[in-house]
Amino acid sequence: MSNRLANETSPYLLQHADNPVDWWPWSPEAFAAARERGVPVLLSVGYSSCHWCHVFSSESFEDELTAAYMNEHFVNVKVDREERPDIDAVYMEAVQAATGQGGWPMTVFLNAEAEPFYFGTYFPPEPRHGMPSFTQVLEGVRAAWVGRPEEVAEVARRIVGDLAGRQLDYGKAALPGAEVPGQALLGLTREYDEAHGGFGGAPKFPPSMVIEFLLRHHARTGAEGALEMAERTCEAMARGGIYDQLGGGFARYSVDREWVVPHFEKMLYDNALLCRAYAHLWRTTGSALARRVALETADFMVRELRTREGGFASALDADSEDPATGEHVEGAYYAWTPTQLTEVLGQEDGAFAAALFGVTEEGTFEHGTSVLQLPEDGEEADADRIAGIKARLLAARAGRPAPGRDDKIVAAWNGLAVAALAECGAYFDRPDLVERATEAADLLVRVHMDGRARLARTSKDGAVGVNAGVLEDYGDVAEGFLALASVTGEGVWLEFAGFLVDLVLDRFTAEDGSLYDTAHDAERLIRRPQDPTDTAAPSGWTAAAGALLSYAAHTGSEAHRTAAERALGVVGALGPRAPRFIGQGLAVVEALLDGPREVAVAGHPEDPATAALHRAALLGAAPGAVVAAGLPGKADGSVGEFPLLAGRALVGDVPTAYVCRHFVCALPTTDPAELAGQLATARP
Repeated sequence: MSNRLANETSPYLLQHADNPVDWWPWSPEAFAAARERGVPVLLSVGYSSCHWCHVFSSESFEDELTAAYMNEHFVNVKVDREERPDIDAVYMEAVQAATGQGGWPMTVFLNAEAEPFYFGTYFPPEPRHGMPSFTQVLEGVRAAWVGRPEEVAEVARRIVGDLAGRQLDYGKAALPGAEVPGQALLGLTREYDEAHGGFGGAPKFPPSMVIEFLLRHHARTGAEGALEMAERTCEAMARGGIYDQLGGGFARYSVDREWVVPHFEKMLYDNALLCRAYAHLWRTTGSALARRVALETADFMVRELRTREGGFASALDADSEDPATGEHVEGAYYAWTPTQLTEVLGQEDGAFAAALFGVTEEGTFEHGTSVLQLPEDGEEADADRIAGIKARLLAARAGRPAPGRDDKIVAAWNGLAVAALAECGAYFDRPDLVERATEAADLLVRVHMDGRARLARTSKDGAVGVNAGVLEDYGDVAEGFLALASVTGEGVWLEFAGFLVDLVLDRFTAEDGSLYDTAHDAERLIRRPQDPTDTAAPSGWTAAAGALLSYAAHTGSEAHRTAAERALGVVGALGPRAPRFIGQGLAVVEALLDGPREVAVAGHPEDPATAALHRAALLGAAPGAVVAAGLPGKADGSVGEFPLLAGRALVGDVPTAYVCRHFVCALPTTDPAELAGQLATARP
């Protein structure tokens, strides 16, 4: 026997390639080996930037005695949840159903038919806090497998049956009306943290999709309470330790309700979603803080996550080497003491920085260190001084051992980054960001998309991975392409988005209009995953619904509009009951209720008047509005890159904008201010 991970492309799997555990990747051969040997499968699921995954590995998987026991009595299978979200979803549902909680690392014991019979997450090397040791768990599972095989088989059958019975009939839910967002807003108000922003208590996660819903609801209805919750939450996060005050970008979550101490890993999906949310907040309010954070987060993604191939890496680890001890510890790269500030900045600026960033002798984190916060912006007269201090601290931090980077390209998360960077580039006159978005989109087409427009989930170093794309890949990449089409005026991105949403209809849609996370011809697991809830990132279901709706607005396709409406029935079921976990779905419903509006800007791309109208269109806050800009097409739509430009004549031979929704069009205008007025105000 031997460890079989050396030839994998996943950085997480490669981290375990030198373990003494005889790991297998998920494969039919692994289960065949379990069947042949008559032993259970130990399934271990994690991801590369997961702190407790690293701890579990160092304590148990790198231990020779533990590994020897695992190898003798189990077939051991390692899965990167980011490569195989379908496997992760199916077994995480089982873990949560059985234990009432879940998380990573996830540890599941299966029979040779991949049916689970025992679950857990992290197990310590010695009994601790009421938890058994990992060795005790292994010995207990082994004893049950050998001594009580009928009981194990019955447990596995019952769990699989229970999972099948949990299938919810979302497809018959009615299309949500205007009352659903109103009920959702009321529910969010009840959970809103008046003191610190955000929703719920510790640990507190950045609610990027809920913020998007709140901004859209405000735009459609004028509800000031929705805008206030979005503004205060964004400001609290931007001033807290969850935001990197030196380098930009957000950590995964805050361990406290005040946003002070983060769990330090930085994920691409969080930063893409939050970059776009802050850009949209600026679009709504003109907030200088929102503009700064949006741009700093965009620059962080480009500087620290962009790969040589033009895509964006998945994550930065929470852990890095502490120069003082040589140990890998969480937050070592980001935390400071007053003494460290003085060493870099000198006595006077060091004291100034400690006061500015909330660095205390006692520390806000561990071992007397503090995570930098920015409770106040500082006096305007000190702006140059503060900028210089931040630059010097960032340069000094760059000399510390850096956190590891997971270099794999995940299609879905790159789609989110494409949308965020394209819009930031357009809003803030940063053509370089639009170029980075275009390069990432090009990588997705060249590497991830095959000749039938089917997506691969991942790539690394320009080589495509073996795992098929799931629904979130199709929805998020289509969303990225649609945003890029609106920003660049290049219709080819609308065409590519069309290929993807057509595959959603053909390969992921059930007869009742509900959506599956995996394609009809995907590998069969013990259950076909189907989860509409928005958690850390948009669910495939709601992402696809949004892309279907936008594509229908661009093209007038009734089939895509109908598919979007059928998929959105789930929001009517979940929005009033669990609004925090259907934020993207609620945002799409806001677009549906508003139209969405279809904006066509007809004119030569090189004409400054066209550019002025195009910018006004992109800055309109109407929920989910789609924008097509370029030369007008013929009335039959046969010429021109966008169907919305068909027959859109120039009024007085000057660039002209048209705004339509619900089959009714406003008067065409050549005035950017008038166009902004057509898009900016809440209308019933």
